[in-house]
Amino acid sequence: MNSNLPHIFEAIDRKREVFTELSDRIWATPETCYMEVESAAAHREMLEAQGFAITENIAGIPTALIGEAGTGGPVIAFLGEFDALAGLSQKAGVTHHDPLEAGANGHGCGHNLLGSASLLAATALKDWLEATGTPGRVRYYGCPAEEGGAAKAFMVRAGAFSDVDIAICWHPSNFAGVQRETSLANCRIDFTFTGRASHAAASPELGRSALDAVELMSVGVNYLREHMQQDCRIHYALLDAGGISPNVVQAHAKVRYVVRAPELAGLFSLIERVKKVAEGAALMTETKVKSAILSGVSNLIVNTPLMETMQDVWESIGAPDFDDADRAFAEQIRATLTPEDISASWAQERLDERDVPLADFILPRHNEVRQMGGSTDVADVSWVVPTVQAYGPSLAIGTQLHTWQVVAQGKSPLAHKAMVTTAKVMAATGLAALESEQLREAAAADLKRRLKGQSYRSPIPPEAEPPVVAMGGRL
Repeated sequence: MNSNLPHIFEAIDRKREVFTELSDRIWATPETCYMEVESAAAHREMLEAQGFAITENIAGIPTALIGEAGTGGPVIAFLGEFDALAGLSQKAGVTHHDPLEAGANGHGCGHNLLGSASLLAATALKDWLEATGTPGRVRYYGCPAEEGGAAKAFMVRAGAFSDVDIAICWHPSNFAGVQRETSLANCRIDFTFTGRASHAAASPELGRSALDAVELMSVGVNYLREHMQQDCRIHYALLDAGGISPNVVQAHAKVRYVVRAPELAGLFSLIERVKKVAEGAALMTETKVKSAILSGVSNLIVNTPLMETMQDVWESIGAPDFDDADRAFAEQIRATLTPEDISASWAQERLDERDVPLADFILPRHNEVRQMGGSTDVADVSWVVPTVQAYGPSLAIGTQLHTWQVVAQGKSPLAHKAMVTTAKVMAATGLAALESEQLREAAAADLKRRLKGQSYRSPIPPEAEPPVVAMGGRL
């Protein structure tokens, strides 16, 4: 073990209570996409208390901020998130569905833990830099709107990561280990159709139905599914059906599409095909259509040197020291899950003879890069900075993300233990990158190799701004 790690781990243990309180404070004020005013303020207060220099309003986003400490040397970034999800309110520690407030928000993806652990890791590394006088800079990026808002993509586009050497992140999970999966690139697009109203019975021939256009677009996209790459995905939601009067031909309608593809190039191509379907629907109905891209993220680029470094760290530290009370609570959570939930959480390399409620082991290393199916705006950072992510075992095995069960576990002792252990893993990985020029060079070379000559092209067009006000946090 690196001789400096005990000092960093001691700092994490010394400050674990105050950062646990931060996590619980964020849990108690769940705010969604671009609306994380109280959560961002709490992170700002902690950054200030820990002695970071703070920059706010990153990329024109009021709830995005950066804390920096240190001078000279390489820049090590820790990525934090603190946004919640709509409709997932749930009482903490309760092992049946029992919302705090029906229909209210909840931290169903564990981002209350995510930001707090990343900031704890950054703080420990910062304290070590100060104590030793070692050249180097530590940054904490407080990133809102990961859930559909693509804030990091806006931040990357604005150049917020232009001088970063290494980026480190994590995500609450069923397991302890290194994320070795890539993600799907995606884009959110609103299609607004405009037609002409008329009396649907007396003069239907005078109407031009925007709702018909939306429905025809849906038919066209469904046929398009037969002729796109297998790993691509398209989803949609009707935002405006044109009114509640069936005897009025709907003069306006609005639909939101999410288009996903394994790589950016394929995403751009598929978006154009979806736009053509929309144009065809408008042509058939003699309506007009306008499209507006709200947000977009790239596909994640993994980094082998950083993954191997983090794997070594996990194996040296080990899983959190869960006790009988933690395991009993996890078993109660698992009793609310289906066998399909539990089996779906076990990827091939995770198969184990034991049916354990909590991850008391580290996921083994493997060289296969898999597709996780979802999307994340961490991916845009990974295109411009060598990036690595940990899985932290804050959930009973079988828990699916974006569920009330995640919220129920968000303030539990087992989640707090996972948060602190994962903070140690991230801090140790950051120390390794800070001290080893060879590792930083290897990580940069691996990123260059994986990009295969491609340069970063933001999936968000230059004219699109962060939809802070327009979408009211409902992306």
